[in-house]
Parts: sequence; C-alpha cells; structure tokens
Amino acid sequence: MTERIAAEIARLSEEIRRHEWLYYVAVAPELPDAEFDRLMKRLEALEAEHPSLVAPDSPTRRVGGGISDGMATIEHAIPMLSLDNSYDESELADFEVRARRILGDQELDYVCELKIDGVAVSLLYEDGVYVRGATRGDGRVGERITDNLRTIRSIPLRLRADAPGVLEVRGEVYMPRDSLDMVNVQRDEAGEPPFANPRNAAAGSVRLQDAAQTASRPLDVFIYSIAENGNPRAETHAKTLQLMAEWGFRTNPEARVVATIDDVVAYCHEWTEKRPKLPYEIDGVVVKVNALAQQRELGSTAKSPRWAISYKFPATQAMTVVREIQAQVGRTGVLTPRATLEPVELDGVTISHATLHNADEVARKDIRVGDTVTLERAGGVIPAVIAVVMGRRPADAEPFAMPSACPSCGASVTRIADEAATRCVNPGCLAQLHRRLEHFASRKALDIDGLGTSVAQLLVDAGMVRDLSDAYSLDVSALAELDGMAEPSAQGLARSIAASKDSDPARLLHAIGVPFVGANIAELLVDEFGSIDAIAGASAEALEAVHGIGARVAASVVGFFAADANRRVLDAMRRCGVRMARESAQVETTDALAGETFVLTGEMPTLTRADATEKIKAAGGRVTGSVSGKTSYVVAGANAGSKLTRAQELGVTVLGEDALLELLRAE
Repeated sequence: MTERIAAEIARLSEEIRRHEWLYYVAVAPELPDAEFDRLMKRLEALEAEHPSLVAPDSPTRRVGGGISDGMATIEHAIPMLSLDNSYDESELADFEVRARRILGDQELDYVCELKIDGVAVSLLYEDGVYVRGATRGDGRVGERITDNLRTIRSIPLRLRADAPGVLEVRGEVYMPRDSLDMVNVQRDEAGEPPFANPRNAAAGSVRLQDAAQTASRPLDVFIYSIAENGNPRAETHAKTLQLMAEWGFRTNPEARVVATIDDVVAYCHEWTEKRPKLPYEIDGVVVKVNALAQQRELGSTAKSPRWAISYKFPATQAMTVVREIQAQVGRTGVLTPRATLEPVELDGVTISHATLHNADEVARKDIRVGDTVTLERAGGVIPAVIAVVMGRRPADAEPFAMPSACPSCGASVTRIADEAATRCVNPGCLAQLHRRLEHFASRKALDIDGLGTSVAQLLVDAGMVRDLSDAYSLDVSALAELDGMAEPSAQGLARSIAASKDSDPARLLHAIGVPFVGANIAELLVDEFGSIDAIAGASAEALEAVHGIGARVAASVVGFFAADANRRVLDAMRRCGVRMARESAQVETTDALAGETFVLTGEMPTLTRADATEKIKAAGGRVTGSVSGKTSYVVAGANAGSKLTRAQELGVTVLGEDALLELLRAE
C-alpha cells in the first residue's frame, strides 16, 4: 500500500514539475489551469494523508514558477507568494470560514481586484528613483529585467516627492487586447507564430535579451501591492492602493471594498459577465482581507497567504483530438498547416478547426494526427493549439510533413532561407489569387461589401479576375450570370467596388498585399509619404527613417514595387480612377486643445483617422490609442468597438464627427 502511494506521489510530482517548467520557463503551457490545479490538489491530498512520504523538493513546497536559463537572478527580500485558487462560491465561503477560525468575531471586509492575465513583477525604488526590476520567478528568486521594465511607459522612473525613501512594489505586466491583435498581425505577416494569449505575449516580451525589442512591444502595468515587513504605511489594503496611486503608480480602477463574502461572490459574477468588455484580459478575481493588521494575524503558509484567494473564471481552454492536418495556400503563397479537430465547445463557441501556423511550429509542438491537444482562443477569438498532451498520444501517431507540391496548383514549393514559411512560387496559382482578392476586399483593407470568400472564389474560378485591378472592370451583366448572383446582388457589388476607389490610400496600400505591411504599417507610411507613388519611389533608407519601420519592412516595400507585375496592377487601378494620394490640407496650428487627450475609434463619414489626428494635433490636442480615466474625449464612428464601450463605462465624453468638427471650430 505504502509503495503504491509513494509511486503515485512520485509520478504526480514529476508530472507537475514538467508542467511548471512548461508554464513558467518555456512559456508553452500544455494543460488548462484547472487541469494543472487538479493535479496539484491530488498531490496535496496524498501528502496530507501520508506526511512521511513528502519529499523536500515536492512541488507543494514551492511558491511557484521557475527561472529561465541565461538571465541574471536576484533573491526577493520578501517572497512573492502565489495564491490559492477557488472555482466556485463554496470555495470562497470556505476561505471566509478559515479566516474566521483565526480572527473570530472581528469585523471583516474585503478588497476585490481584477486578476490581470500577465506576468508578475517586482519594482524597487530608492529615493523615489526606479533602480531594479525582476520577475517573480519561483517566488524566492526572480530574473533581473530592470532595463526591459524601464521601457514600459506606465512604470514611473521617478516617484512623486512624498514617496518613501526605499520602496518595493509588486504588479502585473500585461499586453492590452488591441495591442496583442496588432503584434499578432505583424508576427503572422512575418511568418512567425502569433502569441496564444496576452499572458504569453507579456511573459515572452519582458524576458527578451534585448531591451530594445521589449520597447517595441506595447506593454502596460497595474501595481497592486507594497512589499513590506512591519511598519505598514497604511491601515488597509484599499488605502495602500490609494497611496500608490498618489505616488505615481498605475493601479486598477476596478478595485472595490465589499462588506461580506456574498458581495465578493456578486463581484465575481459581475466580472465574469463584463470581462469581454475590458481592453485587457483577466482570468479571475483576487480577494484580499482589507485590514493589514488582520492580514498579519492570518499570516501565510510556505506557499500562499491565508488572507487572500484567487477566484478563477470558468476555463477558457479545452482539450480535444486532432483528426486531420492539411496545408492551405495563402495570398502570398505561404502554405499554412490547418488542423481539423474533434468539435469542442470553448467560451460558448464550437471549435472544429485551428491554424498551426507553419512547419516549424508543428514540429516544435510535435502535433500529430490522433493527438489530444490543449486548445485556447487566442485573444478570446482565434482558436490556437497550445500544446500536445503527450501522455495521451496514440502509439501509431506519425510526425507531420509539409507537402512537396502546392495542394492547389501542383507546383513545387520552396522554403526561403531565414523564413519559417513554405511557399508556392507559382504566380498563376488560383488559390493565392482567391486569397489576395478576399484580403483586398476585407474590412480592414478596402471594405468592399458583398465581396467575401464565396464571391471571391466565384470570380477567380470564372476567370473574371486574373489580378486585383480586374475587380474595377467587372461587367454587371456577367456578374449576374454567376451562381447565386442575381441582378440586384451584382449591381450592389458593382456599387461597392466603385465606392472603394475613393478609399484612403493607406487602406489601398494594406489591400494590395505588400508582405509585412499591415494596416498600422500602411498608415505610418502614407502619413509620412502622402501617396502610393511616393512610397513606391522611396529608397530603403528613406523608408527606414520613418519611426516604426524596420529594415525588413523597408526591404519588402522596395522589393514589392520593384516588381513589374505589381506596378502594372497599380497603373491599371490608377486608370480606373482609384485614389492613390492623400490630400494634404493646410491646417492652422493653435494651442486651443492643449492638455486634452483624444482616442479615435471606428470609421467616420468624411474624416479619415489620419485627418482627424492631424486636426486635433494642430489644435494642440493629443491622440492616444487606449481609453483611460485621463482621456478627455473618445471620437467614435461606425463599427466602434471596445474603446467605445470602455469610454461609456468610465463616463468619458463621446463625440461623433460633427461634434468633433464643432469643437475644433469653437476652439
């Protein structure tokens, strides 16, 4: 009996250590959080029943985490403890019962805070100046990442005058959802696998060897506690949050003091529902006893404080089985492996397919047909395979191999040096043309209503579109003859295509498919050069001089416009009346809006985002990318998204285009 229990403890310990390494060090978790917690609870229960079998290096004796090879380390003066997790109301009630056993009938209230899905860090200040930053690591020893954290603009480098002489605070570095989308678009265009979620993006970014690379990642931070032993600077945690904000730290505005555990449960339910509306990802709620004296009385175990607990939201990961892996051809000829999955429900959506990005990514994760895999919706939207559950692999599972010929046209495929992508290099490949046309008409490109996936396929298969310029010379009567395209649909599509001729040139630049040039890069280039022709004639040096444009993007732009075929397509579009240049209006500069901060979202009737930004800046105002309590106005157009929702929640004044123009005239 004892031998069997000892073997089970050893097996669980080894499995947990492996998953800890995958989660904290490799940043490639294989199991959903709830599944990992189940393993840990099983080990804790066995050790509690058989204390003589507890090994000194048992995972239950760790605070959590691990240290990555190759980075300098520091020892935390006060350990960064992990939190016990709860998943339902009964476990929150048990938390209060345990606290009451020690505190008795003392008056008790709590602070509820959103649990930001990022990476925990420690910041040290001396005489009000930032001197050191570190990851949590294993809770006792962390990685020194001082310079990387210095690049995050919401981390103050100097505190206000009344801050303590020596101060260590803890917080969570994260990547906002919009920023994650932008970074993943850039990675996808570069043939790199996108980050699976904001936590992986933040963890990978703060641990880069080059701080300049970290600076290129749009990271943010919330500070949530002071590390101190004795002589607390406040009587309650709520007051501590207030003090930290006064010293210049960014604290989360959603923290709330509540009186009872029922109020805690209500807060957890509230944010389970409101979670999708936030501009950042959260994976739960942190509940803390408010009074610091009571926190000291409750104390901590070797692993976790007794005065705090984490309520985890229902799992956003799921496990399923890979039924098939096929390569699909994209608009640039890149072959992308795509998994067909046993259908599984995740966040209320049934998932049956997931992209596997490229052959290197499939090999790195060793994904095979028949494997059980952990699935996650990256950024809450894109289905992504996080890892293979190796213990459930079938004995006959074979490694995946990319095809040697294009699955669409049969031409040979090649892999270019220094690229992760395998490409079909046949310029006449219809699958590529179909994808290019679909992208050309997509919402973030020229937004041509009625030209979606199925219609794009029809036009290519019928030979009506042989390059992108053909879209502007389609015959309505011929369109009406296509399957599923009656006369009204054909006329509507023709009107939409004609309307797209006057789109902003930045949209056109994104639409024509220059490698590595997404919507944001296109906006930067057109803002700087003003026209497609000026961009086409620019040297690599001139392109690299634009802030945010690197050597790879510059080389791609030069190479794209050097190709005769691409120039012929643009010349044909110009002859059809497609707008190639942005009109540059002379705007008188004032300081009428000095001190006012604006956020732009959605599409306005007449102003482009660049036009609106230019006018606001000319009046002395400032345009930022995210909504906060410091935002003066949010200017919202059609299809406004989470930024509008956030503005309404914070009570920020929302303007339409007319109201913005009126404000500019009034000033």
